[in-house]
Amino acid sequence: MKGKEIRQSQGRSIGCPFCTVIPSYMLRHLAQHGPARLRSLALRSLEQSEHLRGQRAMLANLGAVALATPTGTKRRTIYDAAHGTVLPGQLVRGEGDPKGNDPGANEAYDYSGATYDFYRAVFGRNSIDDRGLRLDSSVHYSTKYDNAFWNGLQMVYGDGDGVIFQRFTRCLEVVGHELTHGVTQYEAGLEYQGQPGALNESFSDVFGSLVKQWKLKQTAAKADWLIGAQLLARGVKGKALRSMAAPGTAYDDPNLGKDPQPAHMKDFYKGSDDNGGVHINSGIPNHAFYLVATALGGNAWNHAGKIWYDTLCNQLRPRASFKDAANATVASAGKLFGARSAESAAVKSAWKEVGVL
Repeated sequence: MKGKEIRQSQGRSIGCPFCTVIPSYMLRHLAQHGPARLRSLALRSLEQSEHLRGQRAMLANLGAVALATPTGTKRRTIYDAAHGTVLPGQLVRGEGDPKGNDPGANEAYDYSGATYDFYRAVFGRNSIDDRGLRLDSSVHYSTKYDNAFWNGLQMVYGDGDGVIFQRFTRCLEVVGHELTHGVTQYEAGLEYQGQPGALNESFSDVFGSLVKQWKLKQTAAKADWLIGAQLLARGVKGKALRSMAAPGTAYDDPNLGKDPQPAHMKDFYKGSDDNGGVHINSGIPNHAFYLVATALGGNAWNHAGKIWYDTLCNQLRPRASFKDAANATVASAGKLFGARSAESAAVKSAWKEVGVL
């Protein structure tokens, strides 16, 4: 960890100190094409997210300071922002405190705990930084805020507008996704732009999905492979934010547009929106992981998950491309399971199927 501390403390490659689960293009479409009563809310959520993203340099430095926190064990701290934007807010629950009456606070507590337990049980990791970093979460951020984010130090959840998006603490995989941005911050430090940024998003989707599968004791065959499966409100034409099994099919709704994710490099998005397609092009490595996990069968965290975790922690550099990630997962599979193993063959096959190798 020491070498990573030095590299990250320089502030250049912290990863993504501000990462949201809802892409800007979804909010922009909602602000332009959604019901009149929701357009201003979507625009405000977008503006607030862009303002926070502008604080990335400051948050990166704060994240570097957090590297010096002493070693600890599972410590969850839940705050209520009371519909304001000053963080963290009023303390409402600490580690070991009894369940309260606020569903959002209870979900943030339970699901951050499940994410901690997953990383501890499966990979022997002690919290986000592997040193027992306290898991701070703020609920009820702003008013009807349509997003959740990791800001480099803590998790923050909006309540959603209630018409398109429900409260953002509802989905275990969303909590796992956002907290994994913190893991990436302390490990590979993948830059949040272009292909490294899409890998950053993809690792969060991968481990967000695995947290849910692990908690529910699901095999790869039984898992839904959806991100945000309980987030869309009733009446929205969609099943989730993203589908790892079938990128591009998660939603097709007049208020949100159509899911733009590709599953193959031939459809790779080359524009500048979404930080160069970080939420869009993540469909390609997402699908590669899905193909590996389902080809191997059983519990995805035992084989495919361990390959991807080793790759994130030990193989990748901040500016890694899709091809770098493909080669790194091949190397990790060989190291963990053998060069002629079923795992190695599945990894090579998957990256070829999505057009990266």
